[in-house]
This record gives sequence, C-alpha cells and structure tokens, in this order.
Amino acid sequence: MTEPRARAARHKGQLNFEKELRGLLFAHGDDEDPLPETVRVLDEITTDFIIETCHAASRHATLNGRQKVKLEDFKFVVRRDDRLLGRMMELIGMEKELKEARKGFNTDEGKVGLERSSGTKKRRRTMKTGEKEEDGEGGEDAEEGDDGMEDQMFGHLTSTAG
Repeated sequence: MTEPRARAARHKGQLNFEKELRGLLFAHGDDEDPLPETVRVLDEITTDFIIETCHAASRHATLNGRQKVKLEDFKFVVRRDDRLLGRMMELIGMEKELKEARKGFNTDEGKVGLERSSGTKKRRRTMKTGEKEEDGEGGEDAEEGDDGMEDQMFGHLTSTAG
C-alpha cells in the first residue's frame, strides 16, 4: 500500500475498534485487560488499513469512469492477497445465503390491518369500511388456501365499522 495518511485531528485519540480489538487480543492469548497503548496502535493500524483500502477502491472506480465504488473495486484492490480475497469471498457468500434465508420467513406477520406484500394478492380489506376490494384474476374472491382465518381475525373490525 501507499504511505499511510495522517489522521485527521478530529479522530486523534478516538478508538474505533477498541472493544473488538480487546476481544481479539484476549482470544490470541493476551491479558483480559491489554495495555491501552497496544489497543491504540492496533486501532490506528486497522483504521489506516480501512481508509487506504477505501481510497484505493475509489481510485480504481475513478479510473474506470465511475463515481460510485462497487464491490469489484474492492476485489481488485485485494486481488494479490489470497487470504484477504478468500475471506472477502467467504463473507460475500455468507451474505447471499443470509439474504436467501430471510426470503423464506414471512416478515409481515405482525402487521395487522396493513396490506400484505405477497405478489399473489387476491383481495384486501379497508380498515374504515370493512369492504372487500377484489384485485384478483378470474373473479376469485379469496386467496388460495384461505380457510376463513382472516375473517375470524378481522371480524371485530368489520362489525364495528359503519
């Protein structure tokens, strides 16, 4: 990498990764309460590495005629460090797996009275009037697999509405 940049005065003395570095040092055999100087030096090294990597990725994006930094720019910057590139690819893979796993969960279970976000919506209820509005195809009145649970859940809303 290039020469480390001088830290701005506003960041001087401020530790960005103190808690994480203390845990990392303890995990690698240091005392539970490491010396503050050790933590400070490691924090500066870590912060400088992140700043320099971001500057190099930004420089690569600019040379490619883009204003926004993309993931490929970071891959290009760390392409010569096999361990770092491998860890980066592993984290990217884990992020994709987590996104796929999140899709499997119904995230709108607690949203009573709001429209559900499923793409196969056949009808919806309005909270004020309790009327059914048909949005579906083929004149169907309810979603497939609807067993009347929605009517039981929202029955009190329709009976009180005018």
